[in-house]
Amino acid sequence: MPWNCFSFCDPLLSAGALLRKTIRKAIVWLLLLLLVIICRYVYLSAPILTGYGAKNLCSAVFLQHRQAAEVIKNDLSDFPFSLVTYALNETDSSATASLWGFAGQKAIFRRNAGAALVNDYSEADIRKQKIALSLPPSINTDTLAWPYGDKLPDTLPSAIDTTLLQQAFNKQFSKDNQTRALLVVYDGQIVAEQYAPGFDMYTPLQGWSISKSITAALTGILVKQGKLDLNASGLLPQWQHSDKADITLRELLQQTSGIRYREDYSGPSEATTMLFKKGDMSGYIAGLPMEYTPGTVFNYSSGNANLLSRIIRNTIAPEDYYAFPYTSLLYPLGMYHTFLETDAGGMYVGSSYTYATARDFARFGLLYYQNGYWNGKELLPDHWVQASVQPSRADPLQHYGYFFWLNGWDKDHPDQRWFRDVPPDMFFASGYLGQGIYIIPSKKLVVVRLGQRNVDENRLLKDIITAVSHQIK
Repeated sequence: MPWNCFSFCDPLLSAGALLRKTIRKAIVWLLLLLLVIICRYVYLSAPILTGYGAKNLCSAVFLQHRQAAEVIKNDLSDFPFSLVTYALNETDSSATASLWGFAGQKAIFRRNAGAALVNDYSEADIRKQKIALSLPPSINTDTLAWPYGDKLPDTLPSAIDTTLLQQAFNKQFSKDNQTRALLVVYDGQIVAEQYAPGFDMYTPLQGWSISKSITAALTGILVKQGKLDLNASGLLPQWQHSDKADITLRELLQQTSGIRYREDYSGPSEATTMLFKKGDMSGYIAGLPMEYTPGTVFNYSSGNANLLSRIIRNTIAPEDYYAFPYTSLLYPLGMYHTFLETDAGGMYVGSSYTYATARDFARFGLLYYQNGYWNGKELLPDHWVQASVQPSRADPLQHYGYFFWLNGWDKDHPDQRWFRDVPPDMFFASGYLGQGIYIIPSKKLVVVRLGQRNVDENRLLKDIITAVSHQIK
């Protein structure tokens, strides 16, 4: 019988067709799965984009007194915020944002409390909150010498190489860097100061996580008053008889609380949920589960700062709470152009929402440079600053103290300092997008940089040190 090719090939052809059909089905299912994942990510991320945009637009217009169009162009034009549609309502002091008509978020501005998103609190409840601040003293700061006022001397210390210093400033005020304010204090005196167009010495700029360092100082004041104890545990009533009861105040300050938390702003995380989806930020964090034994693992967390805000509020008499940061810290330092915002529940957002002028941030840096003393008076507890710059045993890079970063070790080069051209005694308050107060006692320096984009901090500080250090003894 002659060999019949078709009788042999038919099964192979059928098998090949079946394989191709199976592959096509698999590809379709994979594409559907990918589409579901993308849709879920967008669904979860969209309120973060719109919440960020609405909140920051609201604060920029009604607190910083900037034009909405300028804010949208310069602060909210990068992808993916450029996908969001923004609107401002000056009648009710609000800003709204939506992504292709979805995930709408609204932020409202309150005169004494700043901007807050309307999410799990009603707008009516947020607006009816009674928040009374203590008025600053009636002082003409232009007639008082720095740092108690704003009057500067006509001459600079002879140690300053003004040419090198100006070159350092010129590098920073480029379009790519988006630096908005840069200020250098040498030996207590402002020796250089510059602002981007549209900003000046009276413009309050957002400090983001510089707020944490201010929260640490407020904690220190209460420790000095005997109202808080660094070694105390059982910090919140709802933590009693739970695995969080052992967390101490010191462990919150050192970012070793052990609470499960992820500081990630690229998408959904505990950080973005807290800031853009929750009206009671500290209440949300207080309810998160534990991940580690307290004091054993360093995990940078804005949540820990807001837990401290909650503890501070629980410690202060209700009628004194809103005035406390101003009367105990800000006004004594002459920080009359500093504003702390609350969340929708009326609690100061101790992790993120502080607005201040560059000079006010410099005053705060000087307080720590002067070991907690101001105008001959001890505002912070004895040895508080020294303790603030000591890393915990749980911090392998030795780069964090009490809500201050330290010049510890580089994770990629463990044999060298994080900032290799900066002295090891440097410590700093740092915020999102390159906000910073850099304190370098050995070089008699306090440097403030505020802007809209991260910069090479090591290079910036190296250039400034070079301009002042050649004659420092």
